[in-house]
Amino acid sequence: MTPSGSFGPPSSTVPASVRGVDRRSLLRGAVGAGALLGVPTLLASCGGDATPAASGGGASAKAGPVKFGINEAKGSGPAYERLSAIAETYAKKAGVEVSQNAVDHNTFQESISTYLQGTPDDVFTWFAGYRMSQFAENGQIADVSDVWPIDGMSDAFKKSATAEDGKQYFVPVSYYPWAVFYKKSVFEKNGWTEPKTQDELMALMKEMQGKKLTPFAFAAKDAWAPMGTFDILNMRLNGYDFHMDLTKGKKAWDSPEVRRVFETWKTLLPFHQENALGRTWQEAATSMAKGQCGMYLLGTFVVDGIPTETQEDLDFFTFPALDQTIGADALDAPIDGFCVSANAENEESAKAFIKYLGSAEAADAGNNAASAPFIAANSGASTAKYGALQKKSVEVVQNAKSIAQFLDRDTNADLANTVITASLQEFIKNPDKIDSITTSIQQQAKSILG
Repeated sequence: MTPSGSFGPPSSTVPASVRGVDRRSLLRGAVGAGALLGVPTLLASCGGDATPAASGGGASAKAGPVKFGINEAKGSGPAYERLSAIAETYAKKAGVEVSQNAVDHNTFQESISTYLQGTPDDVFTWFAGYRMSQFAENGQIADVSDVWPIDGMSDAFKKSATAEDGKQYFVPVSYYPWAVFYKKSVFEKNGWTEPKTQDELMALMKEMQGKKLTPFAFAAKDAWAPMGTFDILNMRLNGYDFHMDLTKGKKAWDSPEVRRVFETWKTLLPFHQENALGRTWQEAATSMAKGQCGMYLLGTFVVDGIPTETQEDLDFFTFPALDQTIGADALDAPIDGFCVSANAENEESAKAFIKYLGSAEAADAGNNAASAPFIAANSGASTAKYGALQKKSVEVVQNAKSIAQFLDRDTNADLANTVITASLQEFIKNPDKIDSITTSIQQQAKSILG
């Protein structure tokens, strides 16, 4: 969601085209916000008959039975609805069996490495970025260059699907920015406006507290969720280039710059919901929807965690500048999509399916079946279900100068899952231990990255 670690390459450098996508060329091919697709655990399925397959440019693979790993549990909400509907539409269209293996998002994401080393499904949900490229380098996902070009998919999206070897290993479906969400009715009732500066943000948070409203909803039970806060604070205080160098291991986690990020975060924690370690992002979203919290820093998939009738009341703004020399023109805007396992039982059937997954038809099938839409990467997809949030998301991404994928997508998987998640949760529990936490991260980063 999930929705949807960070730092350092394994043995080679990931190209800029994988780390950050040019925003204007990206938006020529899409309108940009959406659902969070994710990663699997231990999935399984079987197949049926084979028939001819997928539309668009590139190779014409033959459709056949395919196993589909979905990083959303059955019945979990719009994200599952979209993925399941796309699979069912393809199965009917191609006359084949698509076996869905749906696993809850966090389990899927945290188990991805084990999953890929075992008996993964033929096609599975995943992300663009460093970790996609890392799986390609490790030979765990298949080269799908022959399904490109895909009708309606821009060159910038193709770049996001490209690993260091210049080949494509990924097919995008959607992307979305992280921002600060709030209920318009709450702001209007209190006469509040979107803060543009650090001083305005501080004043707003104090006003909210004065009215017995917790300024920020906050959740850390989902280990990846606090990474969004770290990302934005690091990019606001140290800039996009420093942030990306940190994710590659070129900057140190125990440096004064990173300690400053944690010191700033420490001053902001009193304005966040307490007991975050026991709260899921959906529960935090519900707190905002009920008017218990004034704001929530999250991806636009936040709509998947609140009642449909509340969604029209949502608006958002980008996190304000904390250093005027750096500004506020960098953000997280992850790209979600699909990969083919290197161990797919039927690679030809898998490629036929993944090509369909990137089509406008697939995007429309998913959005038509769900209570909330994702924003399709494919420019030919219908925008009929896009609301104000999706349309505003396009403007935000257009105006961003620099775009990161997300901390656990921009770095080494082992470092993200075993070190960063636990360290951020430890910080939230013990914010006075900044020195020991950052020292520990750096020591482990050097060990993992060699």
